[in-house]
Amino acid sequence: MRQRPFKQIDVFSDRPGYGNPVAVVLDAQDLSETDMRRFAAWTNLSETTFLLPPTPEGRAAGADYRVRIFSPNGELPFAGHPTLGTCHAWLQAGHAPRVAGMVIQESALGLVRVQHSGSTLAFAAPPLTRSAPSPALVPLIASALGLRPQQIQGAQLLDNGPVWLGLLLDSAETVLGLQPDHARLKDLGQDVGVIHIGPTASDTRQPGAVVRAFAAPMGNPEDPVTGTLNASLAEWLIADGLAPRSYLVAQGECLGRAGRVHIRQDDAHQIWVGGEAVTCIEGQVLI
Repeated sequence: MRQRPFKQIDVFSDRPGYGNPVAVVLDAQDLSETDMRRFAAWTNLSETTFLLPPTPEGRAAGADYRVRIFSPNGELPFAGHPTLGTCHAWLQAGHAPRVAGMVIQESALGLVRVQHSGSTLAFAAPPLTRSAPSPALVPLIASALGLRPQQIQGAQLLDNGPVWLGLLLDSAETVLGLQPDHARLKDLGQDVGVIHIGPTASDTRQPGAVVRAFAAPMGNPEDPVTGTLNASLAEWLIADGLAPRSYLVAQGECLGRAGRVHIRQDDAHQIWVGGEAVTCIEGQVLI
């Protein structure tokens, strides 16, 4: 065991305590997978990340660093807010990307591009596979959420690493008023993301969309602010003409947070998912 540089970053907020935290170990060389799993379980955050040099293949492809991402239950190939928090920590530690303004992160999913400008970061949404959910699934999920059928305006199974059942709902009040039966959601074994896109969604100064993420099957009844879910929702809704190419999401209000997620589709039709990040804790950790 030795002392290693450590940071805890709040992501999708510029105010400490209002976003989604991630723990970052900035030097994970010589740590075993068992060490990483144990430390991630100890932090008990939704994710803990470990920074490593790129693999030879990653370096040849342009990667600036490699990251391994762990929840308390195991390793994840990719996750949104840990990607932004890790990039923030890496830049704050004095590193510079090979290409100005664009960090290339290597993860188990592959290479992920992260744009940065000041404290604002945005990752390129990974490829999405989507399909219509089983007709039997949606009524069961709706019942567990306390939804009436007419409140659901669209439903898709969304897979960009994690698999979410995405539900487009009729109003922000419906989204914010949900009181899910988390035990039933866990039994159903399906993570669920709900969203409403409002008439001011194209005004990037104010949130035009509201999102909630329920992940009881993963051991997280409600996630405060969720990058991968917002990425998959945006890819679905923008492609189907149900959302504008740029909008601002509010997430976390029901948990006392105030997460803000910026969604933007560029001219090449790439979705970018971004927000602010702020360092809340930094120092050394003995691992």
